[in-house]
Formats: sequence, C-alpha cells, structure tokens
Amino acid sequence: MAFLLIAVVFSFIEFSRLVLVYTTVADAARAGTRYAIVHGSDSPSPAAATGVTAAVTSLAGGGLLTTSNLNITVTPSSVGAAGSTVTVTVTYAYDPFTTYFPFSVTLGSTSQGVVTY
Repeated sequence: MAFLLIAVVFSFIEFSRLVLVYTTVADAARAGTRYAIVHGSDSPSPAAATGVTAAVTSLAGGGLLTTSNLNITVTPSSVGAAGSTVTVTVTYAYDPFTTYFPFSVTLGSTSQGVVTY
C-alpha cells in the first residue's frame, strides 16, 4: 500500500512538472514571436532571427529549462518587412525528474504573428 501511495505521489509530481515545462515552452515561443513582430523590420536579415532565438532562449532559461535541449525554428529564416508573417516553433526534449519511471517526451509549441514595425 505504501509503495502505491509513493508511486501516485511521484506520478503527480512528474505530471505537474511536465505541465510546467510545456507552459514554459509555449511562453518562450510566444516571446520569440513577439520579438520578431516588433523588431522584424528593424533589420530584415538572418540577424533578426538570431534575436528571436536569443529571446526564446532567455525566457526558457529563466523558466529553469535546459537550454541545450531546445530546438528553435524561425520561419522564414530571415525575418522580413512589415506585413510579413513569422512562425516560431520551439521543441524541448523533456527530461523526467524521477528516473524510476523513464519515459521520453518531446514537448513543442508553435506561435505565429505578423511583423508590424
């Protein structure tokens, strides 16, 4: 009975952490999109996509994610002029807190916006 209780408690903790990590990944994708739509036409070049990646990494690092597990895709690769659409996709290889129940999950989120400035 005690083992079952411990298993349920650890499962609840792991699932809660998984939801927290997913929320952070989704927020990071939105932050990257916001950066792109505000700063896109300032420098329509691959450097703007680098700024988007930096914005995503900054928010994800603040959310206590391992930034080396992030995979960030900015489409198009060079953020363009006002009126163009930018899509930011962020995926994260989730690392479970408890290793007793090993599982592999890749969490992802996509955000899209129109460059305004």
